[in-house]
Amino acid sequence: MRNLGLVASVVFALSLLSQSALAADKRVALVIGNSAYQNVVKLANPANDAAAMTETLKTANFDIVEARRDLKATEMRRALRDFADKARDADVALVYFAGHGIEVDGTNYLIPTDALLERDTDVYDEAFSLERILVTIEPARKLRLVILDACRDNPFVKNMKRTTASRAITRGLAKVEPASPNTLIAYSAKAGSTALDGDSKNSPFTAALVRHIATPGLDLRKAFGFVRDDVMKNTSNRQEPYVYGSLGGDDVPLVPVAAVATSPAVSVQAETRRDYELALQLATRDGWSAFLTQHPDGFYASLAKSQLAKLAAEDAHTAAAEKARLAVEEKARLAAEGARKAEQTKAAADAKTAEDARIAAEKLKTAEQERAAAGERARAAAEARVDAGKLDTPAAGPQLATLPAPTADVSRTPAPADLPRQVQVELQRVGCLQGSVDNTWTAASRKSLERFNRYASTKFDAKAASTDALDAIKTRSSRVCPLVCAHGSEADGDRCVKIVCRAGTFLNDDNECEKKRSRTEAKRNVPRREHDELDRPQIQARSPLAQPSGQIVCDNAGCRPVRPGCRLVSRDMRIGLTNVEVCN
Repeated sequence: MRNLGLVASVVFALSLLSQSALAADKRVALVIGNSAYQNVVKLANPANDAAAMTETLKTANFDIVEARRDLKATEMRRALRDFADKARDADVALVYFAGHGIEVDGTNYLIPTDALLERDTDVYDEAFSLERILVTIEPARKLRLVILDACRDNPFVKNMKRTTASRAITRGLAKVEPASPNTLIAYSAKAGSTALDGDSKNSPFTAALVRHIATPGLDLRKAFGFVRDDVMKNTSNRQEPYVYGSLGGDDVPLVPVAAVATSPAVSVQAETRRDYELALQLATRDGWSAFLTQHPDGFYASLAKSQLAKLAAEDAHTAAAEKARLAVEEKARLAAEGARKAEQTKAAADAKTAEDARIAAEKLKTAEQERAAAGERARAAAEARVDAGKLDTPAAGPQLATLPAPTADVSRTPAPADLPRQVQVELQRVGCLQGSVDNTWTAASRKSLERFNRYASTKFDAKAASTDALDAIKTRSSRVCPLVCAHGSEADGDRCVKIVCRAGTFLNDDNECEKKRSRTEAKRNVPRREHDELDRPQIQARSPLAQPSGQIVCDNAGCRPVRPGCRLVSRDMRIGLTNVEVCN
C-alpha cells in the first residue's frame, strides 16, 4: 500500500510537470482585420471577426496578441516585420487575417486597404504574398499556424486589366503545400471557391473558429474539423473550410490543458465544477449532453440544461432565418416570372409566416441567452462564496433560488404536421417540385419526390414525407432536377425566360425560331398536283384555235380567202344567188 501510494504520487507529480511544461510554451499571435478598403466596397465583418479572434486568444492566455485593423501597405509591412521579431523565440506563432485575398498564377496574396490593383502585375507591389506571411512565422519552434478568412468574392478582379492573356486569376485562393513541417494553413473556403460574409456580426467561419480553436487540450486538426462541420451546417453546404499542411502523431492543441494543483482525492463537487467548465469551453450540444449524462442532477446540471436550451434556440433561429430568406427569394422569383396572382399571393403569405417565425425564434434566442447569462452570474457568485469558505458547495447556497428555470429543449426535427411542407420547400429549392407548396402530401408531391429519387439516385418512399428524405434534400446545395419550361420559353440558369425571335422569323412547334418564307418560295413549294388544279380552269376557258376553211369569197373588192373563223353563206340577192362571208 505504501509503495502504491508512492507510485501514485510520482505519477501525479510527473503529470503536473508535463502540463507545466506545455503551459510554459511561448505563444504569440498577430491578428489583422481589413474592412475599410479605399478603392472598393468596404467589408462589414473583418473588423468584427478580428476583434472576436483577438478576444479569444487573449482569453486563451497567449503571451502576445498583436491586434491591427485596416492596414495600408506600409502599415502591413511594418506589422509583419515587427511580428517576425516576436516570433523568433516563440514556440507557437499564429497569424490571422480577415479581409480580401487574391490568387494570381497560383500564388496567393493578402490585400491591404489602400491597394488599387489596376493591373494584374500590381499585386507584386501592392499586396503581400502568403509566402511572405510564412517567412514571418518561420522561426517558431513547435507550431506555425496561418488562418485566412480571405476567400471572399473579390471586387478587384472585375476591373483589373490583364497584361498577359495567359495569366490565370481564379475565384478564391489557390491550394498550397507548406514546405516547413508542423505548419498549418486554414482557409475559410477550400481552394477555388469563395466564402460567405454571413448575415450576423461575424462570418460563419470566424464564428465557428472562436467557438472551437481555443478549447484546452483539443487537437488542432479536430478543432478545424468541428469548424468545418459548423460552417457547412450554417451555410447549407455552400461553404467548406479547408486546412493545408500536416502535423505529427501527437495531439497538438493550440491551448494546453491547464495544470490543476489538487490532490488525487478530489471532491465530487470539484470534479463536477471542473467538468462543467470544460463543457462550457466546448460550448456544443454533445459536450453538454455528455456532462448531463455524467452529472444529471444538482446546481451544475441546471446550468447545463440552460446552456443546452440556449444552443437549441440559436439553432432554431438559424433555421428560421434561412427559411425566411428562401421564402423571400421565392416570392421575388414568382413576381419576376409573372406567375399567377394566386401563386404570388400565397408566396407573400408564406414569406410573412416565415418572417414571423424568424422574429419569434430571435426573441426566444435572446431570452435563452439572457437566462444562460443569468445562470453564469449566479454560478460565479456561488463559486466566489465557496472559494471564500462561506459555503461548502454551490448547491448549499441560496443562489439556486435565483437561477432561471431551464426551458425545454427545442427539437430540430420538424413536427409531423409541418413535415410535408418542409419537404416541399426543399424539393422546390432543388428544382424537383411539381405543383405548389402547401401542407398536404398530394400526388404532385409524390411525383416530385420520385423525380428527386431519379436524379439524385436515392430510394426514398414517395408515399409520404419523411425526415430522412428532408435531411437528404437539404444536403444538396444546387439544382438536382433539370428545369422544364413551357412552349415559348427556355431555361436560363434556374429560371424560364420567354423566347424572343428576330424580325423575319417565327417560333415553330419545336420551340425554335424559324425563318419566314416569301410568297414565291411558298408557291414554289406547292405540290405539282395543286398547280394542275389551279391551271385547269384557265385551260378549259381558252377557245380552240380557229383553222382556215380553204374557201374563196368574191365581192366588189375582188376575190380573197375566207378569213379564219368565218364561212360562206348563200343568199338570195333578188338578181340571183350569191355567197356572202359571215363571221360570228
